Amino acid sequence: MNYRYRIYPNITQEQLLFEWMDVCRVAYNYGLREIKDWCNSRKCMVDRCSIVHEYIMAAEGPFPSEVKQLNALPFAKKVFPRLGEVPSQVLQQAIKQLHRAWDGFQKIGYGFPRFKKFGQFKSLLFPQFKQNPVQPFDSAQGKGLHIALPKLGLIPINLHRPIPSGFVVKQVRIINKADIWYADINIQCDVKVPNPMPYGHPIGVDVGLEKFLATSDGVVVKSPKFLKVMQSKLKLLQRRLSRKKKRSKNYQKQRIKVARIHHTIDNTRKDFHFKQAHALCDAGDMVFMEDLDYRTLAKAMLGKQMLDAGFGQFRTITKYVCCQRGKFFGEVNARGTSQECPECGAEVKKDLSIRVHHCENCGYLTDRDVASGQVIRNRGIELISTAGHVGIQNAYADGYAYVEISQSRSKSKTRKGATRKSLK
Repeated sequence: MNYRYRIYPNITQEQLLFEWMDVCRVAYNYGLREIKDWCNSRKCMVDRCSIVHEYIMAAEGPFPSEVKQLNALPFAKKVFPRLGEVPSQVLQQAIKQLHRAWDGFQKIGYGFPRFKKFGQFKSLLFPQFKQNPVQPFDSAQGKGLHIALPKLGLIPINLHRPIPSGFVVKQVRIINKADIWYADINIQCDVKVPNPMPYGHPIGVDVGLEKFLATSDGVVVKSPKFLKVMQSKLKLLQRRLSRKKKRSKNYQKQRIKVARIHHTIDNTRKDFHFKQAHALCDAGDMVFMEDLDYRTLAKAMLGKQMLDAGFGQFRTITKYVCCQRGKFFGEVNARGTSQECPECGAEVKKDLSIRVHHCENCGYLTDRDVASGQVIRNRGIELISTAGHVGIQNAYADGYAYVEISQSRSKSKTRKGATRKSLK
């Protein structure tokens, strides 16, 4: 798990951190330049040369792999003494970060790694510690909680929640966001945690722009619209930033003000997502959501509103909270959830202007988003049903001890009134 804490380095430590980030950025760009030169040297045709430029490299020259670039760091420190100012493991992590991006380009299909401009390298990773770097309070010397980092010393830290007993600190990442410093502490405990099993009361969650979410139990949460609330102030600060001379001191001050607004919006949105995820876990034992690609939806006409709501982040946070609290989380097919009746399964076509679901087949009447949540719940129950027990009642676990019976209208209904065993 990762715990994020606020740290407060002094001026000397802060300048040293900025210097280390710039050195890691230079090492990252140098390694990327070697990779690009090796790739460009193999683009030339065998029977002619390029008119613009020509990369003269040996045909048997090996690819500048991660191991080769890491082994070249000790020799590079002799030529460039600036590299020796950074802890060796931190500098190595910058090269490893480059090759993780290269592997993502080669295997997963991400974009080609890009050069990082001045100020774009925002974090440093300390991958190994002999002992716990978080130092406790020392009443004799009058020192509070600190985190000890190599070549930096003790940095005050706001340990707003203690590290659980039995966990060991594996690595620490120092992050700079909007001129605010954070420490991401990665903790680990050598225990096996089983995957949550489906049991208890199910909840289907439908997300949207008019209502942030609507559950199958009838709970509706209004969308807060974080960016829209702060947009007028953000627009004013961005207009002032555009009038400043770039790279001047006033430009940097104004840039930090704009970054603080974005940081506030991000923190507020994430806090809202965590609270809603915990509320869903409090209401039920199984949470089902739609399997949608929100990146594609963010490129549509309402992309700004989709990014403001952060549905992808909310789904990831809900999955994480369910895993932490032992609740089952599942994703279902999203096709036609708003065009299906949760009671009888009939198709009820309606456009976006119709906000009430009314089935002419069975007469079921409810809110459109609540009906979609109930359809998602029903599909989730069918998803977790076993091959030999396809009835919905098995997912609800009716009749078992210590299991709360659901009060839903779709409770304990089998498909076509019989299971596969009875059909045999």
